[in-house]
Amino acid sequence: MNKKTVVVGISGGVDSSVAAYLLREQGYNVIGLFMNNWEDEDEGDSACSSATDWQDARAVCAGLGIPAYSVNFSAEYYSRVFEYFLSEYKKGRTPNPDVLCNREIKFGPFAEYAKKLGADYIATGHYCAVKHTCGGGELYECADKNKDQTYFLNQVLTSQLGNVLFPLSELEKGEVRKIADKLNLVTAKKKDSTGICFIGERNFKKFLSQYLPARQGNIVDTDGNVIGKHDGLMYYTLGQRRGLGIGGIAGYAQNRWFVVDKDLSKNELVVKCGEGDELMSDALDTQGFNVIGEYRYTAPFKAKVKTRYRQPAQDATVTFTQSGAHIEFNEPQRAVTPGQYAVVYINDGNPNRLRCLGGGAISDCRPIIQKLKSD
Repeated sequence: MNKKTVVVGISGGVDSSVAAYLLREQGYNVIGLFMNNWEDEDEGDSACSSATDWQDARAVCAGLGIPAYSVNFSAEYYSRVFEYFLSEYKKGRTPNPDVLCNREIKFGPFAEYAKKLGADYIATGHYCAVKHTCGGGELYECADKNKDQTYFLNQVLTSQLGNVLFPLSELEKGEVRKIADKLNLVTAKKKDSTGICFIGERNFKKFLSQYLPARQGNIVDTDGNVIGKHDGLMYYTLGQRRGLGIGGIAGYAQNRWFVVDKDLSKNELVVKCGEGDELMSDALDTQGFNVIGEYRYTAPFKAKVKTRYRQPAQDATVTFTQSGAHIEFNEPQRAVTPGQYAVVYINDGNPNRLRCLGGGAISDCRPIIQKLKSD
């Protein structure tokens, strides 16, 4: 019987390294494929990081006795992900390109390239689980709830999950580290990557200024009083309290200042001294909604919802609309941010694993302060 071939997205990190090992141990013919998704004339530390990751990926594959290949998807990334990223910032939103990268690159061009290498399946080091169906697949939480990454996969298409494997679905992060250490993999103690996928740990403000012109403007309080200057609305997000450059202002309480709104028409950053109801919302709407797998909902239904990664799933009522989804929370939520994703989870018969039904980009939210004023 011929072995099935699996092409693993080998990133140079510990998770994909162990994923490749586990698949090899399960009897698959494993191939490592490293993706380069970003090129820049002035890459600086990012270029060094990419080169190091590729070196580590090759070392892991050599240690496991599997072939390693590298492929450049920078053109696809720029047109499919980065241009959307810039357009969202121009609109004053805070996008999450890592979410779109999964659908448009990792489970798109990557999967197509893997087929050329003879892949029956593709695999990644994501912490999540898949249930294959006749139409593709359904997405579920993994065993390690602290590392679950279904949030980042909420835009993956049902059909894209049909030939995908997630080898880490049943493992805790600590177990993954122990396996890598036992195998003496060079990635065993390598720290997890942080920041936006293609930017890495570079200075985000400096990076963004290379692509979007910054317009300085006033920082105002909730009554419209000017209390400072901002460097450009794109650099700030709702709920932010660091890097505002204000504090100790006469006539105000000596509390922390928080971003509560961005007024694009006036180019004003609205802040508040001390945290109140201004950051709380009890409902939101999404622009579009990607449903993963089969669903039966034609009327409002109870679900769990996350509006950011690592947030505990919140009780809510979801209604699908012509433009996306309308979500009413049981309890008000803090700093619901347009551009981020609202991801819906349901109990699909498995008491220990919620199913990720999909998600949509947040287009608008309903601050409870408006409700309080109207009441």
